Amino acid sequence: MKYKVAHIITRQDKGGSAENTLLTVLGLNKEKYDVTLIKGSTLESDMSNDERSANERDLKRALDLGVKIITVDELVRRISPLNDLKAFIKLFSIIKKGKYHIVHTHTSKAGILGRWAAWLCKTPVILHTPHGHIFYGYYGKFITWIFKMIEQITGLITDRIITLTDKEKQEHIDFKIAPPEKFITIHSGVEIKRFLEITHEDTKRIRKELNIPDDYLVVGTVGRLVEVKGHKYFIQAAHKVLKSFQLSAFSFQPYKGIKFMIVGDGHLISDLKKDANILGIADSVIFTGWRNDVPVVMSTFDIFVLPSLNEGMGKVLVEAMLLKRPIIASRVGGIPDLIRDGENGILMSPASPDELSKVIVELIKSEDRRIKMGNSGRLMTESYSDRVMVEKIESLYNLLIKS
Repeated sequence: MKYKVAHIITRQDKGGSAENTLLTVLGLNKEKYDVTLIKGSTLESDMSNDERSANERDLKRALDLGVKIITVDELVRRISPLNDLKAFIKLFSIIKKGKYHIVHTHTSKAGILGRWAAWLCKTPVILHTPHGHIFYGYYGKFITWIFKMIEQITGLITDRIITLTDKEKQEHIDFKIAPPEKFITIHSGVEIKRFLEITHEDTKRIRKELNIPDDYLVVGTVGRLVEVKGHKYFIQAAHKVLKSFQLSAFSFQPYKGIKFMIVGDGHLISDLKKDANILGIADSVIFTGWRNDVPVVMSTFDIFVLPSLNEGMGKVLVEAMLLKRPIIASRVGGIPDLIRDGENGILMSPASPDELSKVIVELIKSEDRRIKMGNSGRLMTESYSDRVMVEKIESLYNLLIKS
């Protein structure tokens, strides 16, 4: 018999958690699982027209593989008691009608509403993947305390919680979200093939498109332009690095200049551009906006930076490692599980532009160190394929169904 599985997520856009969910529903064995993706509305997710088109293509891929897709318009990220109640009632109705054997929720809002709806429908197996957490870096103390309490209560009705890293798992245990035996770590998967197929000609083409001279070094970052990603500190650090370059350009040889690149879109884009203007570095900072060819754009980077204030795993770190790029990343969330300080990258304190700028300068001046870190990172990527991730999730499903 086929087992009926429903995946529920608030925003099925182009973010890391959404891509993880998409790869899972695409990869699950369709001879064994009848898969449904229940998603919230994307109207509030600030997607550009290009991003929306790419998202529609992703959903068509899922439909072509037999995945059923249901949209719950009231399921949105922002908190709205009336909308949330409507979303809950719709989820309850969908799950009751679908008679699923497994309900697997993703992210905070969908995780709370979806798990309780599944529990009321007496769904045999209930799982949740938080994709990080919101216990710091997002809200004030009181709101955070409320979220923790809700997660703790919801943990009682959850059979397994899938964390992306061991650090994330330990933080959930420390916050007493659920007992240790309810947690399992399954790394977020990456479509490795997309990165290994990139050629030198592809990289040259993008550098030309973005007007980056051949003798310029590129320091880049990728992510949604929202507060928790720490882009303002990236820009502040860029200003300090460029100032150092102006004072002693000879020590940065053979590079004639440095470009800083921010790949992604979000509500902070105007503020970040304004920051770059105020600091007088607008000509040295490239804002690409949303791109459908992120792997190729990332291949133009000489150094990859992830200045997040909180991060579940940082899937983009694996992508940078596939491209053999040295990494500088904040010592937060699950990042230290991927970055071995001094081996495949350098860990730094979050919200610290002074520290970040110093580390960037160090790596700019040491090509040998960058190459060694990049090679080391590539060796660590084998266990992060989307196929490995899906196989582990299927094994967990089988275990829970049998028990």
